[in-house]
Amino acid sequence: MTVVVAVMAALVSACSSGPSGPPVLTWYINPDDGGQTEIAARCTAASNGRYTIATSTLPRQASEQRQQLVRRLAANDSSIDIMSIDPPYVPEFAQAGFLAPMPPAVEAAAREDRFPSSIEASTWQGRLVAVPFWANTQLLWYRKSAVAGMGLDMSRPVTWDQIIQAAARARTQIAAQGVRGESLTVWVNALVESGGGSIITNVGEEDPALVQLGLNAPPGIEAARILRTFGDAGVAPPGFPTADEDTNAESFQSGSAAFMVNYPFIWGKATSAVEEGTLPQSVPDDYGWTIYPQVTPDRPSAPPLGGINLGVGAFSEHPDLAYEATTCISSPANSSYYFVSNGNPSSRPSVFDDPEVVAEFPMAPVIRDSLALAKPRPQTPYYAEVSGGIQRTFHPPGAVTPGATNEAATALITAVLRKEALL
Repeated sequence: MTVVVAVMAALVSACSSGPSGPPVLTWYINPDDGGQTEIAARCTAASNGRYTIATSTLPRQASEQRQQLVRRLAANDSSIDIMSIDPPYVPEFAQAGFLAPMPPAVEAAAREDRFPSSIEASTWQGRLVAVPFWANTQLLWYRKSAVAGMGLDMSRPVTWDQIIQAAARARTQIAAQGVRGESLTVWVNALVESGGGSIITNVGEEDPALVQLGLNAPPGIEAARILRTFGDAGVAPPGFPTADEDTNAESFQSGSAAFMVNYPFIWGKATSAVEEGTLPQSVPDDYGWTIYPQVTPDRPSAPPLGGINLGVGAFSEHPDLAYEATTCISSPANSSYYFVSNGNPSSRPSVFDDPEVVAEFPMAPVIRDSLALAKPRPQTPYYAEVSGGIQRTFHPPGAVTPGATNEAATALITAVLRKEALL
């Protein structure tokens, strides 16, 4: 009997002691080329045994990433320690109470050496609620050989009307994202912001019924006019209503499009093809780049802002360690590594001076200038509804009617926010 009691006591003791070793922090990441997994390993080593970071990969589409995270967090899932969040969803997560409060020391570090656009996209109700990790933006890309005879000075900013007219005269194409998806909202928002307007004029409003839209204001009407002009000019590539970023990269690489608005990944796509022997070096040698097109000659453009912010789950059992890990993940060294290895630009201006970054991405100075001008998509907890309404009414872009489309979008989004309609 004494032996049995002793064995049972040992078992109870073993069970109550819990797992041995440092806490394992689970980081839910968006798909990439392995960079976040490598950074997780680096930060695990740098923690000196304080924690281990394991990664779990989310779906490829940002909307599907949001859905999976929201479902888990709504169920108080404690397995979500760190998550890579697409910037427009940050307010929704914060408003729902899905993000752990950020310690003051972490906030101070997260504000250092960051683009204002990245800070804005990580803020809700005046508080920094996520850590800026990497920031993305679109450039205007052009084939130097095709543009040489168009009479455009590409060393200076150009307008949408200028490139549309030039492409129409030369009977060439402008590759842009016409698919009914998030990239269409990105385009519409960039046009509205570049014209001096905003899709939502009272950013920060918590009551969906009180959200005010600016789509009917002059910048919104002008955005619709540019989309319709684009469609009427005959410069859209074949299959434009289903064209996404990857489709456009192919059109531009093949030379069928003389212009393209797209993210910097297209440079790595071309240089990798050269290394594989499937693309001649003359193709990327012919690539030119400049700042995103302006809406009017007298106003700088407001290029799209993308990227990833780091959130810490409100139900994590180790929020302090998770926030400590975000500081490591977004450090200058890891930001430079991620830029060079995966082609994802940093939210830190200083990284663009790294010789390795400049050697790998000769357009790094223009990316930095673009991020300095960039504007995030509408900061609202109801972003999914706003974006869905824009995708429904502004598609296909070539069929947009200035004024009427703006009215339709405003009516639909307003009705959805007031729970009077469904998307």
